Amino acid sequence: MKTIKMKAATIIGLLVMLILSVNAGAQEKLTRQEKKDARKTQLAYNFHIIDSLLMTKKFVLEADWLRDKYGNQVNVPSGINFVRVDGENGVLQTGTNSGIGYNGVGGETAEGNVDNWKLSKNFKNMNLTVEFHLLSNIGNFQIFMTVNAENVANATISGNGPGKLTWSGHLNTLNNSTVFKGQATY
Repeated sequence: MKTIKMKAATIIGLLVMLILSVNAGAQEKLTRQEKKDARKTQLAYNFHIIDSLLMTKKFVLEADWLRDKYGNQVNVPSGINFVRVDGENGVLQTGTNSGIGYNGVGGETAEGNVDNWKLSKNFKNMNLTVEFHLLSNIGNFQIFMTVNAENVANATISGNGPGKLTWSGHLNTLNNSTVFKGQATY
């Protein structure tokens, strides 16, 4: 009796899977133009969201890569390498997983006031550019950031010295960010 119920359940299960697979194959596939239009619509939506995020001045660029002025690039933990803007306050931090450094996370932390904020939009290429200064206790930093509609962000930071460092990553809201700020470097 049990084997008959088991065989019946197996046959019913196979029939259900067959029906589902036929229905999945019967759905219309999008044409190339429809895919292109859908992508364009999604990018326009992303552009609007990122524009709103930058206009509120409440965001974090979580860096996945750091690049020096010679083009040398290194993968970094995004939780401790970031540029954060919260209204008129900002934080610029580098760090490593070793935890050895001035700020307790293997690098330096500059915390200060955001000044000279300039936001420009390129609707044709769907990218945004932000320029601002971070006036901190360890120096003044000029930050030039570009963000495209796919949320790929690059921020080039130049300070008191001749070098430049570029943070490459993505933008996040302050509430959704998982960054850890080390001790401010004095």
